[in-house]
Amino acid sequence: MRVASWSALHPGRAIAGWFVFVALCLAVGIGMGTHNATAADFQVGESGRAEAIATDAKVLEKPAEQIMITSKSGALDEVKARNAAQDLTARMKRLPEVLKVAAPARSENGEMLMVEVTMKGVKREVKAFVDPLLEQTAQVQKSNPDLVVEETGDASVSKGLDSQRSADLATSELISFPVTLITLFLVFGSLIMIGVPLLLALTSIAGAFGLYMAASHLMPDTGVGMNVILLIGMAVGVDYTLFYLKREREEREKAAGRLSPEAVVGIAAATSGRAIVVSALAVIISTATLFLATDVIFSSLAVGTIVVVFAAMVSSVTVLPALLVKIGKRQDRRAARAAELRKKPGRRRAARGSGRVWTAMLSPARKHPMATLVVSVLVMAGLALPAFGMQLRVLNKDTHSRQIPQMKTYDRLNEAFPELLAEHWVVVRSEPGQQAETRAALDELTRRAQADPAFSKTKKPELRTSADGRVSVLNLSVPHRLSSPETKDSLEHLRKDYIPATLGKLKGAEYGVDGPSAQDADYLAHQNEKLPVVVGFLLLLTFLLTALVFGSAVLGAIGVLLNLLSVAAAFGVLVVFFQWGLASTLFGFDESATNAIGSRVPLFLFVILFGLSMDYQVFVVSRIKEAVLSGVPTRKAVLDGIESSAKVVTSAALVMVTVFSSFVLLHLAEMKQIGFSLAVAVLLDAFIIRVMILPSIMILLGDASWWPSRKMRRAQRAPENGGSVPTAPLAQLR
Repeated sequence: MRVASWSALHPGRAIAGWFVFVALCLAVGIGMGTHNATAADFQVGESGRAEAIATDAKVLEKPAEQIMITSKSGALDEVKARNAAQDLTARMKRLPEVLKVAAPARSENGEMLMVEVTMKGVKREVKAFVDPLLEQTAQVQKSNPDLVVEETGDASVSKGLDSQRSADLATSELISFPVTLITLFLVFGSLIMIGVPLLLALTSIAGAFGLYMAASHLMPDTGVGMNVILLIGMAVGVDYTLFYLKREREEREKAAGRLSPEAVVGIAAATSGRAIVVSALAVIISTATLFLATDVIFSSLAVGTIVVVFAAMVSSVTVLPALLVKIGKRQDRRAARAAELRKKPGRRRAARGSGRVWTAMLSPARKHPMATLVVSVLVMAGLALPAFGMQLRVLNKDTHSRQIPQMKTYDRLNEAFPELLAEHWVVVRSEPGQQAETRAALDELTRRAQADPAFSKTKKPELRTSADGRVSVLNLSVPHRLSSPETKDSLEHLRKDYIPATLGKLKGAEYGVDGPSAQDADYLAHQNEKLPVVVGFLLLLTFLLTALVFGSAVLGAIGVLLNLLSVAAAFGVLVVFFQWGLASTLFGFDESATNAIGSRVPLFLFVILFGLSMDYQVFVVSRIKEAVLSGVPTRKAVLDGIESSAKVVTSAALVMVTVFSSFVLLHLAEMKQIGFSLAVAVLLDAFIIRVMILPSIMILLGDASWWPSRKMRRAQRAPENGGSVPTAPLAQLR
């Protein structure tokens, strides 16, 4: 750990260098700006191919905003409503962002007048240009106080979603910071020691923001990267600092003033510092498997996680040793009396113990390892059982929080105009000279759809054709919600029955179904196709990393199995709370966030949880290995190693759980589920996997835990050093 040693010897330069690094990251990131993903980046499957064809031919469905005019009380005044609609139409037509404005449409019950405004551009990219439309809607509302004038649409909903996301992040910070402060105070009892983890976590997050903005020019941002930086950054930033701080304090207690602060920090760097680097690299490598999903959203999540873990790792081996040297020198000058107390043998032994609580918690594994292993595995397996019934769906407008004003308006619009709920866009590109055959096939397709009760009877199918006549798009409306079984069935009928019987007979024609429901179905199918690839590589990498770090194929296999058990249990609890609706019953969660699991949640969680589980595996087993390398029998080394790391592992876990749990209070269903699952998994990992199952397995296996490492076998033949857990130099941990 040459970097950490240099930082300890040159603390002033290291501290200044870290803040310069963070400032440069932010400056470069802000200077470059964030490159947002375009519509083409989201295209997958049949819907993606159809969208590309329609885009090239300039016949893609244009984005539209719906403005609704209703009465504030009583029956709708037709004259006032028509005048307001006329004023609105005139205002909208003057905007450069507007392509056309449709004539006002009256709802079937006569209580609503709707004006549809078609915008220029592409659906997924127009939220940046919707503000002028919202402003004109607000002006019409101001001019008509007796009416309710509201706007909704893809662009305005996305705008409202972004605003809610920003407010949610601020709420999360307000919740997680105070609880993190309390946890750190309970661990260290020092305001200075509280400030160090928070300072490093916050500066790491700041640096990661800048790195992420720069990286977005290679991997475009989808709007989720900043969320994951805050979610993961606060957790691992404090986590890594806690492990380093705890080891530094232990070594200071052992030295009892005989070593300089630089030497003490150097020992911590050679042990916990190296474990932090190994752990961070494990998280980075495991997260990189998300790129194998070839999905822009997963790539964005991966980049956010990688840059913040990298920043936290860099801070822990650069500025953290420097800060600890500065603090150590100050403590040496001002705490001579405390240093004398620390020299007493009884004092040192008390400092190194883990307390009665952890001795009691390890007692089952110590006394009855087989029974403890069996019972613990059965408990985890029982928690995992519901995961086999997990149902995935793409989280769309049906699952957005109804606290977004535009979503409330969206619901009222769909009640009045159910034909606007969902649409399928049939895209066909025919060979030159096939226009007549194509039109006949589309007419036949229209007749079949109109005879099917799954399709709307109130809104006639709309046909658009390109200038050269080769590309046509047929819009078919479905009077059901996007995620409803009826909408899914109508899509299946189109793709499997109606289109093959009509467009399928055109020689050389390319065709496909696009639209919100088709995009959701194709996205889910794409994820399911990539899932085995990502999971397979992740399991292989986890095994290889663990085996390489500890020189043991047995520990590599144990690490994979324990991680699988932890993830499966977290998935099972997730299903019970969200899919089965227990979260709605206990916490009053909106039902839009329950009943199904977000399609991106399992894969993202699988990768991140494997990475985070490696944290505890590396930290705990490293302490065990230190003892074994000095000749301590494996059984005693396991118990001493876990006891010596128990308090800091628990404290780090509680900080992580606090940060992750705060995301349960957010409005976005996907973030609720991710935060909840991460919190559950960390708790299970810290209190069952690392305290019950891991020690039981290693005690039962004994020296076989280290197979096939010859170095460990030689260490086991060496005489015992009295049972103490020694400080091993860096070279021995390799």
